[in-house]
Amino acid sequence: MRYKIFPFVMVAFVVVLLLSNTVAVKVAIFGPFFFDGAVILFPFSYIFGDILTEVYGYRRSRVVIWTGFIACIFMSFIYWLVGMLPAAPSWGGQEAYQRILGQIPRIVTASLVAFFCGEFTNSYILAKLKIFTKGRWLWTRTIGSTIAGQLVDTALFITIAFTGIVPETVLIRMIITNYLFKTTYEALATPLTYAVTGWLKRVENEDYYDYKTNFNPFMVTGEDLK
Repeated sequence: MRYKIFPFVMVAFVVVLLLSNTVAVKVAIFGPFFFDGAVILFPFSYIFGDILTEVYGYRRSRVVIWTGFIACIFMSFIYWLVGMLPAAPSWGGQEAYQRILGQIPRIVTASLVAFFCGEFTNSYILAKLKIFTKGRWLWTRTIGSTIAGQLVDTALFITIAFTGIVPETVLIRMIITNYLFKTTYEALATPLTYAVTGWLKRVENEDYYDYKTNFNPFMVTGEDLK
């Protein structure tokens, strides 16, 4: 079955993921709270994940996640390769480039590990809850899966990305504040998730249930790509 909107949802997901990995190198402060720069954008990737799994099913969501991973790896390689090129004597931005984009491989590594575990946790729980609730109470699936997925994602990402860069007390505060912010963010976005999900189900004429799905995250098959 060919979908009209699915490719655009995939592209939007990948764009959000790439931008999140780039801006995550900045540690921002708002009052007593510490955030990595991706916190204003990254929750959208989980919203996309919820929508993808709810409408198209876990199998196609798995394809989108792997597409994002490969794009992040390629982005990291290009940033590293450009950083290794000899800088022109008249260009004084090499140190700034390395200071910001030079951290990208570590950020991407943290993101890949954290997002792999967190997003697949999120998609798995949502798919299973959809079967358990027989498609009712979407909010229980989006919020319930987010609570679990974001906990795994946030703890892994911040620990891997910032250990040794910021003090341990700041690290813990970042995990707590980022987790609370992201889960609250997505909970508040529930009406938007409802609206987009409902619209996509009508347009695509699809409301997938993963009754016979193999939930192994590494099992991407030709059927997943259809």
